[in-house]
Amino acid sequence: MVLSKSWSSRSVDMFIYLALIIIACISLFPLWYTIALSFSDKAAVNAGRVFAWPVGFNLTSYKIILEDHKFFAAFYISVKRVLLGGVINFVLTVIMAYPLARDNKMFPGRKIYMWYLVFCMLFSGGLIPLYMTVTELNLQNTLWSLVLPGAVPIFNVILIMNFFRNLPKELEEAAIVDGSGPWRTLVSIFIPVSMPALATVTLFSIVGHWNSFFDGLIYMNKPSLYPLQTYIQQLVVRIDPELMKSLTTDQLIELSKASDKTLNSAKLIVAMIPLLAIYPFLQKYFVHGIVLGSVKE
Repeated sequence: MVLSKSWSSRSVDMFIYLALIIIACISLFPLWYTIALSFSDKAAVNAGRVFAWPVGFNLTSYKIILEDHKFFAAFYISVKRVLLGGVINFVLTVIMAYPLARDNKMFPGRKIYMWYLVFCMLFSGGLIPLYMTVTELNLQNTLWSLVLPGAVPIFNVILIMNFFRNLPKELEEAAIVDGSGPWRTLVSIFIPVSMPALATVTLFSIVGHWNSFFDGLIYMNKPSLYPLQTYIQQLVVRIDPELMKSLTTDQLIELSKASDKTLNSAKLIVAMIPLLAIYPFLQKYFVHGIVLGSVKE
């Protein structure tokens, strides 16, 4: 029998829903405001008349982006970084989490490695030693300088390790009885049943690589090698004078219709499109993957 809720209980539920809606609106407002700026007229933006809706609707900023070859070059570098860095993070996370998920009898040195990983997660050598290491390895101005320093995300390793430890031991025992070795067991048993957690950490890696800008700023000496977020960060500070030199007269007239704020807002919106396109396909794994992987046996 389903019991009807009392008036006070329904009031509390309504208050919680209302509070969540308000928080969601506050969280989404900066994004909506940026979209409104990108579609607004230069005079309205400079006068501060844009709040929640575009004023003087125009697509000038987006037309300029389509003609900005440096923007798409940086976009391509970020795509390569996400693909290469995501694959490296996935492979190293899985092959490190799998042995650490064994008990102490099967892996006697497990605790030593775990303490080592936790120590490295809490403490680091600092920015200067990292920069010197990248320089000594001749990785500057290469894509490897953006992906190798963070090749092993320790938080993701711990998350996947705990997920593996919570899987039924009978699965592995049955695979061993059938003659499966460690690699076959990992590929055929552990990875397929761990897709929620793996999808979660994969999305973490994708977002981390896509949004990172500081490493591109310190490891790349040429603006043409900047990833997208580093390129955008420079535009937020100032409009690239090299871009102005490469424009024709008609393009300069078109650029005069847009302000720094509208152009940078449009670039930010375009930069968010790939993540917004990927997120809906992996979002369903978020809660399931994090909850199951965060419980230690």
